[in-house]
Amino acid sequence: MFNFKTSKMLISRYINKYSVTMALALAVTGSFAGNPDRAGSNGGVQLLINPWAKSSGMANASGAVSITGAEAIFTNVAGLAATRKTELIFNQSNYLVGSGISLSAFGFSQKVGESGVIGVSVNTMNFGEVEITTTANPDGGLGTYRLNYSNIGVSYAKAFSNSISGGITFRLISERTASVGLQGAAFDAGIRYVTGKRENVRFGIALKNLGPAIFYKGEGLAQEVILDGNPYTLNQRADKYELPSQLNIGFAYDFLFGETFKLGANANYQSNSFTKDQYMLGVELNLRDRVAIRGGYMIEESGKRSQYNSGITNAWTGIAGGVSLMLPVNKDGGQFSVDYSYRPTNPFNGIHTVGARINL
Repeated sequence: MFNFKTSKMLISRYINKYSVTMALALAVTGSFAGNPDRAGSNGGVQLLINPWAKSSGMANASGAVSITGAEAIFTNVAGLAATRKTELIFNQSNYLVGSGISLSAFGFSQKVGESGVIGVSVNTMNFGEVEITTTANPDGGLGTYRLNYSNIGVSYAKAFSNSISGGITFRLISERTASVGLQGAAFDAGIRYVTGKRENVRFGIALKNLGPAIFYKGEGLAQEVILDGNPYTLNQRADKYELPSQLNIGFAYDFLFGETFKLGANANYQSNSFTKDQYMLGVELNLRDRVAIRGGYMIEESGKRSQYNSGITNAWTGIAGGVSLMLPVNKDGGQFSVDYSYRPTNPFNGIHTVGARINL
């Protein structure tokens, strides 16, 4: 028999359950539109580089939905809410092998209360020694200097129910040499929805790198000039750069084969504010939570091609891959794992990332 009161309660429950997802989806639908003509005109490019092995091993296809814990601060901060208790993670990348660039990333997450999690991530880039050149000395010989790129994220995520979680990250950005630098701020936000009899269906939306324009300043932009026989210091003002905002929408489905292993299929759509939109596909084979093997491929929207231009505006080529080895550390399900991933690139010789994590 139809019960109006019961039906009203069910409708209300589903409205509350999906309201966060629908609100964020509607809010971002008209906010992003890839614009390849603006490629290279944004700042804060370091924010686009994935320093983590698990997600990069699937070409970022798993980022919006399948990555949980401290690594989710980069992919979709809503996944941070799935931290069991405490997690520490460190990754090191040999970036674009042959370029002399390396990445270091550290992440920490801690559960607070019944459903909240706080997290911190620190990412740095090392470019090695760079030769000093000037207009008068284009070949160098004046010594070297170092570039210091880093970003620090502070996050909070919360599980609103057994199915829905959300989170937000506030990020500080720094790019500096001895005489010129910039500082900026950005924030990320995301939601994650998990369903299925064994929580094997996932959907997520993540907004990344939203914030005010940034610009360089410092003594390096000053120049000594002579006017009417008198010396003056001319300060040049650098133009402002917008941040490379992104929208990620992801879906994942796990095919479960008893208690032995599972095969996770992941798909992600990434809308870029300054370049072409991208589509990622990835898979992960997990054997008894002891070994995980991953692979992924990214497809970029086609552009104008010519004999001088391939139409591709990024360095990623071929199939990415990765592996994790996991060992139990206590009877409560805690794990220690070693992660590795490789992404082929053109030019240079790919990206190797290796890391370790402990999840208590």
